[in-house]
Amino acid sequence: IGIIGPESTGKSTLANQLAGVLHASVVPEYAREYVELLDCPYTYDDVVIIAKKQIEQLSAVYPSSIVLFDTELIITKVWFEHKYGSCPEFVNRYLQSSPLDFYLLCSPDLPFVPDPVRENPNTRDELFRQYLDLVKESGVPYSIVTGTGECRTACALTAINNLPQSKSDFQQPKAL
Repeated sequence: IGIIGPESTGKSTLANQLAGVLHASVVPEYAREYVELLDCPYTYDDVVIIAKKQIEQLSAVYPSSIVLFDTELIITKVWFEHKYGSCPEFVNRYLQSSPLDFYLLCSPDLPFVPDPVRENPNTRDELFRQYLDLVKESGVPYSIVTGTGECRTACALTAINNLPQSKSDFQQPKAL
């Protein structure tokens, strides 16, 4: 499951909450980890490194039981296009054959919480629409996650519970 959405939409919190309920593992957001270690502004080449690591992470766990990706390659594609005006072809190729079974797209309905890595408090709606367009284009089932706190987690669990059995070997999560 890829958990995607604009900055400050609760992706990491949601991933960790779902992991506990679903007994799933979480692949943390690599871009944040990478950028926090830089002592200068990141570059296009840095985002290439991030994209390659995300592909490596996806490939390393596929196929396995439930794995939640806190931020996924779609976000990196949008970031390339938003920041640099182009995206490497290897990212587009990989997205065409992505092994993901489902996306949870986090709505920008939570307040923006600034931190040193976040950059775009005013473009969250625009980025959300771009993520939504790419998810629709991918053909991978998705659900938009809204609400706050336990309601947000319940929204995600409802979406997961409603997945067709052929797309999911998830055990039924417990209600919150």
